[in-house]
Amino acid sequence: AVALFTGKANCPYYAKAELLADYLQTNLPNFRVHKITQHPDKWEQWLHDIRETNGWEHSQSPIIWRELLDRGGKGQLLGGLNDFLEYAQQYYGITSMMLSEEMLNIAEENLQTHLEIVKEDEEIKSLIKPMQIWITSASVPICYHLIPLLANGGVFGMTTEISIHLLDTDQFKEILHSIVMEAEDMAFPLLRSISEHTEIDQAFIDADIIIVLDDILLNLEVQSLENYIREVSEICQVYAPLIEKNAKSEVKVISSGKTFANLKATMLRMYGPSIRPENIIAIATSWESAAKAMLARKLNMNTAGVRDVIVWGNITGSNYIDLSHAKLYGYDCAIWGPANFQRPLLNMIYDSEWIHSELLSSQSTLGSRVSRCTGMLPAHAVATVLRYWYHGSPSEEIISVGVLSEGQFCIPEGIFFSMPVRFQNGNWEVMTELEINETTQKVLERLSHELVQEKLVALKEINEMHPYEAE
Repeated sequence: AVALFTGKANCPYYAKAELLADYLQTNLPNFRVHKITQHPDKWEQWLHDIRETNGWEHSQSPIIWRELLDRGGKGQLLGGLNDFLEYAQQYYGITSMMLSEEMLNIAEENLQTHLEIVKEDEEIKSLIKPMQIWITSASVPICYHLIPLLANGGVFGMTTEISIHLLDTDQFKEILHSIVMEAEDMAFPLLRSISEHTEIDQAFIDADIIIVLDDILLNLEVQSLENYIREVSEICQVYAPLIEKNAKSEVKVISSGKTFANLKATMLRMYGPSIRPENIIAIATSWESAAKAMLARKLNMNTAGVRDVIVWGNITGSNYIDLSHAKLYGYDCAIWGPANFQRPLLNMIYDSEWIHSELLSSQSTLGSRVSRCTGMLPAHAVATVLRYWYHGSPSEEIISVGVLSEGQFCIPEGIFFSMPVRFQNGNWEVMTELEINETTQKVLERLSHELVQEKLVALKEINEMHPYEAE
């Protein structure tokens, strides 16, 4: 049998009862005791709740009951201190001779010990408080593939628990519910919780990371580009103030998806001026990794050996795949070297026509491949950039990310532009030391002009919708 004791931490009668219980447990082989100390401020509510649950009549500290190890049920109420003293005397011939002064001293020690334990528990819980991740438009396939990548420990580390919040409109509630159920069934050890949300006012509460997956399905035969840009602006106009209001001050915001990745980042920055600009990025890794894979197939080598492919410009619009800094590691050719031996990629591919048609043209095979990817590739891209953001990118390796321009590479300020960065110590920095050739510089000028025009169109739409806000 097990005797359970609960009382106020500063109660002298609880002190006397637990001391006698400790003596019985030490000296009797079949007697077990479990003590539950309550803070004085919480005692009355706790006592009320357990009386209601079990239908007991007892109103003082301590309350003592008995449970059988091999049975369920509510247990057998023994009563308070006097009832327990009588129980011990009747069954075991043992009683307590503790004096009142001793009882008071031990009660004071109990209270101090309880407060220390509570403080320690709170400190431990604060250290393991899960990272709060919000995903918008969470019914899309990218999210379905992204959840296992976030929850398996490979992104944030094997000691960081996460809570995932899936946000979408009410019409996708069933899809969200299915995703939640499936993720729970997978029992990820680091996934503290996953929940669905359709109430926009509650979005982004305590968010550490926000992943924006909202997309606009483009059909320029049906609507003009200006109307689609207006839709993007309206989405960001809803999200940005909620991020400012509900999310943590250091929240990281990631813009992904198949359309308007740069513009979404620009609009979130515009409508959310208190969001740190360096904490808003757009994901270009899908283009980067797909280009590396195509180059590796062309060269009949491992994709991991292709590095430093740069994606410039508008990630989901007009961009430029720059191979002028690309390198090959472990390439099977006439010259061999150690593991860190590298060869310039352009020296190994002499077919410039293939490069132009497959990688660089507006109708390139690469563009069609990336645009058709709806799940694994973009999910992997988001997870990869998050891992770099929190743990650093490979030393000296170039990563392409859409960031707010501050005039680097003569790119106009105030637009989100994909450019080469490195991640280190939880931050990123643009690799301004890279030298770019005249051809690349001219391309950047053209891409910058297109993004500036896109922003101007967005501002025009904002001005028409909200003339006073735009001013």
